[in-house]
Amino acid sequence: MRNSSLFFLYLSTGVFFLGLLLMHASFSAKAQQESLEEKSALVKALQLTDLCLFTEARYTRHLSQADLNTAFQDHPLSLEHFPSGSFTQPPERIIDRP
Repeated sequence: MRNSSLFFLYLSTGVFFLGLLLMHASFSAKAQQESLEEKSALVKALQLTDLCLFTEARYTRHLSQADLNTAFQDHPLSLEHFPSGSFTQPPERIIDRP
């Protein structure tokens, strides 16, 4: 078998599996919609706080509970030493303070 035929076979197999993955994602999203709505109603009814995205520091666990100084709690000139601090921004209410 020629190299070009092998490459075409490899490429077509990859495209086929990519199509299967996209179809699975579409069907799964439709199937989980009811469960997601139930969970959303439960969160609203229980008035739960924000989702805990990171476990490193308290100001990255619950971004809505952070204040201006928690990132510098060790020293006023200390650098951010948790990687999650570079992935998130502070809440808008903290950024837009007068």
